[in-house]
Amino acid sequence: MMMNPQHQARRSAMTLLELLIVLAITAILLGLLLAAVQQARVAAARLQCQNKLRQLGIALHHYHDTYRVLPPGHRSRLNPTGMQLSGWPLSILPYLEQTAVDVNARDAYSRASVPFVNPPHVGLATVLPAFNCPADDRIATPQFAPRSKIMVAFTSYLGVSGNDYSTHDGVLFQDSHVRFSDISDGLSNTLLLGERPPSKDFQFGWWYAGTGQRFTGSADMILGVREQNITPGWFRLCPPGRYPFGLGRFDFQCSMFHFWSPHASGANFLFCDGSVHFLSYSAASILPALATRAGGEAVTVPE
Repeated sequence: MMMNPQHQARRSAMTLLELLIVLAITAILLGLLLAAVQQARVAAARLQCQNKLRQLGIALHHYHDTYRVLPPGHRSRLNPTGMQLSGWPLSILPYLEQTAVDVNARDAYSRASVPFVNPPHVGLATVLPAFNCPADDRIATPQFAPRSKIMVAFTSYLGVSGNDYSTHDGVLFQDSHVRFSDISDGLSNTLLLGERPPSKDFQFGWWYAGTGQRFTGSADMILGVREQNITPGWFRLCPPGRYPFGLGRFDFQCSMFHFWSPHASGANFLFCDGSVHFLSYSAASILPALATRAGGEAVTVPE
């Protein structure tokens, strides 16, 4: 029996329902692909961030090998070594293959002791990728700090000063002079650096130099794990008191007072032995013990 050619053509054509099913399957597959690509990007950014912290750890260890002491977390205006209001990031430039930036900074300080005049302090607005987490697109270029009315570059990684700006019980605090031998809690149990993106208004988190809160360096290049807001007059929306490790946001000014990261559920920390651990926000209760160099606390670093 011969099939009608017109009937055969109709049978071989795709119906509207079949077309909709194909489009739906294609949309689902594209959605899964895009989600997988996004997850891969997030994982890659977190891995890059960890690698940058490791390189900073190597640089800090080289500095210690050279001078038998870690650099000051932040230099006060009266620091006898000069280079006021700079800190550990400026100190380790030679160990990050940034000798030219280091030489320019020292020359600039010889001509202008206040580091917020550019020129000669061109480093103030010089972006150094070694200090930038790739998950924060804002800091790939210099940004305008409206209070100071200058262009500045940033660090995503802050020295752990201890519990807060005043306790000096950590490793990198204002005018610190800590040796590895001073860390009786153990290098593998003591925090050195942690993640915290620059503040919403770009006024805090400068790598080259900064005053921090009330010239303490706090929230610029060093931070306590239970830091205090000691400038409530500036930030009326941020109450005074202590700010523990926890979730933060780029668009929320109060996030500047505690460690956090753009990565989901936690942040990366560099320990004094050079290891890097991703700590979830659920570890907030043990951070004070990890932040002290000689507190004698019994604590296990979570895996």
